[in-house]
Amino acid sequence: MELKNPYLFAILIQIIQVGMTLFTKAAFNGGMKSYIFIFYRQMTGTIFLVLLTAMFERRSTTPLTLLVFFKIFALAFLGITLAMNLYGITLLYTSASLVSVTANCLPVTTFFFAILLRKEKLNVKKITGVAKLGGIAICVGGVATLAFFMGPILNPPFALHNAQHEPQHQHHVSTFGSTKWIVGCFLSFFSVSSWGLWFVLQAGVLKIYPSKLHFTSLQCLSGAVQSFFVAIAVERDLSEWKLGWNVRLLAILYCGIVVTGVAHYLQSWVIAMKGPVFLAMTTPLNSILTTIGSMFLLGESINVGR
Repeated sequence: MELKNPYLFAILIQIIQVGMTLFTKAAFNGGMKSYIFIFYRQMTGTIFLVLLTAMFERRSTTPLTLLVFFKIFALAFLGITLAMNLYGITLLYTSASLVSVTANCLPVTTFFFAILLRKEKLNVKKITGVAKLGGIAICVGGVATLAFFMGPILNPPFALHNAQHEPQHQHHVSTFGSTKWIVGCFLSFFSVSSWGLWFVLQAGVLKIYPSKLHFTSLQCLSGAVQSFFVAIAVERDLSEWKLGWNVRLLAILYCGIVVTGVAHYLQSWVIAMKGPVFLAMTTPLNSILTTIGSMFLLGESINVGR
C-alpha cells in the first residue's frame, strides 16, 4: 500500500485525532474508566489491522528478529500504554480543549528528542536556527498561558452532547485551576513528551523493519497486551467492563478502527517519508478544531485567557 502525499495525510491524521479526543471525552463523561477504554480500543485496532495486513502485506513482510520485536514492544509501551493512559487521566482531570492545546508542545518535544538523538540539527548562528528557537519559546509560552491562566469564559450556545449534565463534567468544573487541574496539565505534558520520543524512535525502527502494516499491527497488539494488564490491575469490577449500545461503544470503535487502525498506519508512512518533526508540526490544527468541537459537540465552556 503506497501513499504519495505526506502533506495531505499529515492533515488527515490531525483531523482523525480531533475525533479521538472528542469521542474519548464523551465516553469518559459517560462514566467509562480510562484504563478499560484504552484496552478495548487497542484490541479493536489490532483485529482491524490484522485483517488489513492479511489482505495487503501477507507476502511482503520483512523478517522479524527478536531484537526488532523487542524494540516494537518497547515503542508500544512508550507511545501507547504510557502515553495513552496519561492522556486518559488528563481528559478526566481537565477538558478536551486543554488536552488539544498542550498537544501543541508536540513539535517542541519531538524536535528536542530529535536533536538529542542527532536526528535533527540546530545551528543558532543561522536565521533558521534562531527561528526554530523562537517558535519553541512562543509555543511553550502560549501553552503555559492557556493551561494555567483563567480568563473570560465562553459558554456554548448549543451542544449536541451536553457535557454540562454529566456528573464527570460537574466534577471537572469544580476542580478548574485546583490541584487536579494542575496535575492534569503536567500529565498532559508528560504524555506529549512520550509521544514526541515515540515519533523519533519510530523513524529508526522503520528503517530496519519497513513493513508498515506489520509494524503497526505488532505495536497495536503489544499495546493491547500491556493495556490489559494495566486495566486489570486497576479495575477488577467486572461490571465496569461491560459494553452497551451507547457512546462508549461508538468511541471504542472509532478510536480502535479509525485512530489505531488507520491513523497510526498513516503516521508510520508520514514519519518514514518526511520524518517525525514534520508530522509533529501539524498539531496546531488539532487544537483549533478540538476547541471548536468540544464547545459545540460536548458543551464545554472555553477560557479565552487573561
